[in-house]
Amino acid sequence: MNLFVRAALGISILACAACTFTPVGPKYVRPDIPAPPFKEPPPPEEGWKVSQPRDDAHRGNWWEIYADPQLNALEEQVLVNNQTIHAAAANYRSAEAAVRAARASLLPTIMGGGALSGVQQSQNRFGGNFISPGPFADILPSASASWEADVWGRIRNTIEANVAGAQANAADLENALLSVRGQLATYYFEIRGLDAEKQLLDSNIAAYQRALDLTTNRYREGLVSAVDVAQAETQLDAARAQSTDTEVLRAQYEHGIAMLTGKAPAELTIPAAPLMREPPPMPPGLASELLERRPDIAAAERRVAAANAQIGVARAAFYPTVTLAAAFGFESSSLVNLLAWPSRFWSIGPALASTLWEGGRRRAISDEAQAAYEASAANYRQTVLSAFQEVEDDVSTLRLLDRESQEQGRAAAGAGRALELANNRYQGGITTYLEVVTAQSTALTNQRAVVELQTRRMTASVDLVKALGGGWNAATDLPSAESLRSAR
Repeated sequence: MNLFVRAALGISILACAACTFTPVGPKYVRPDIPAPPFKEPPPPEEGWKVSQPRDDAHRGNWWEIYADPQLNALEEQVLVNNQTIHAAAANYRSAEAAVRAARASLLPTIMGGGALSGVQQSQNRFGGNFISPGPFADILPSASASWEADVWGRIRNTIEANVAGAQANAADLENALLSVRGQLATYYFEIRGLDAEKQLLDSNIAAYQRALDLTTNRYREGLVSAVDVAQAETQLDAARAQSTDTEVLRAQYEHGIAMLTGKAPAELTIPAAPLMREPPPMPPGLASELLERRPDIAAAERRVAAANAQIGVARAAFYPTVTLAAAFGFESSSLVNLLAWPSRFWSIGPALASTLWEGGRRRAISDEAQAAYEASAANYRQTVLSAFQEVEDDVSTLRLLDRESQEQGRAAAGAGRALELANNRYQGGITTYLEVVTAQSTALTNQRAVVELQTRRMTASVDLVKALGGGWNAATDLPSAESLRSAR
């Protein structure tokens, strides 16, 4: 082995050893998160703690806390049929494949090929009188390999960026599931609230019909005027119109649920069932640590990590690229001696390449990567702040709606007593039917307010579940960085 070959092999070994160098670029540290104070009083036995968002909390079957079989069946169809979820899942698979593609750059690239050509050289070329011009055949089977020594960590930083991006996409998938399932639950309870409202209106319609019959009989007996009959008819027709109006909204919510479950509206019919349940109680010891389960926070934090790795990729461009290349093959003009040892050729050696001047492009790309990191960190902090706000909003909404519901219940009870008194006074001939109509309208308005508040409390509880990241029993993990790096 001559001196040149030995030198080439020695440099190659040094290049391999250089691959153990620490990658250039900043070491990733999760950005600090501000700890905003809570206006809602914390549970006295535990209190709130500063959020430490995690990316390893998978969403559970949170909708089961409502103990509604129909809702459970609808929620199970989301994962199977919803196209938004399918798109998010495909995005995750794409990001997972990007990790494998980046990881492949750590390995050599091996190529093989062959060529067969006929050659006729010019006799008038330089040296043509001494070299046979041909024609002759040239048979050339060969193989080559090249490998980039990741001295400065460009490839490793790219892998880390893609791993963090894949984890962010996995969190995006969970966030899409949480959003779609939360929207479905909201639509479902809106439907149940409208069913309860229609039941209330239909009950009042029956009562108004009896009142109209009574008023008509009294009119025929000459006890009341036609004005009373007209007022009773107006009240009855108005209630019927309101009952029909609930069907308009119900149909729209039902169509929305069909879309969320990946069906055409004609393929889904939800039987009527009035809302009869109270929202589940808030979990004892509610603390801000539950915000760690939010997928949008996990996705934002993973994108900060990806942006940090991209800084290392940009900085590696300032350093030369070290590549080890090798080639081997046979070349002959005849198949007879093609594989003979003298027909062999080979080459091996490292190559060093560096950009000497490019008008500040690398500096600009590095500055761009740094700015992208700062933007990702700011978005991450803003996502956490928004999460605190959403929890605050939903907790206070549930607390105040509970109090309002009790107050409205008392108002509805009072309006019912007033209606009973007005009916008695009218039947006793003490007052006109206008007093009954007024009492009926007031009673119905307050009864409908009770039903609407019950619906709002249910949908507010769904919003709180979403704000807390998908229920209080979520435990399974998102893909780890190690599993993504080793995936085949």
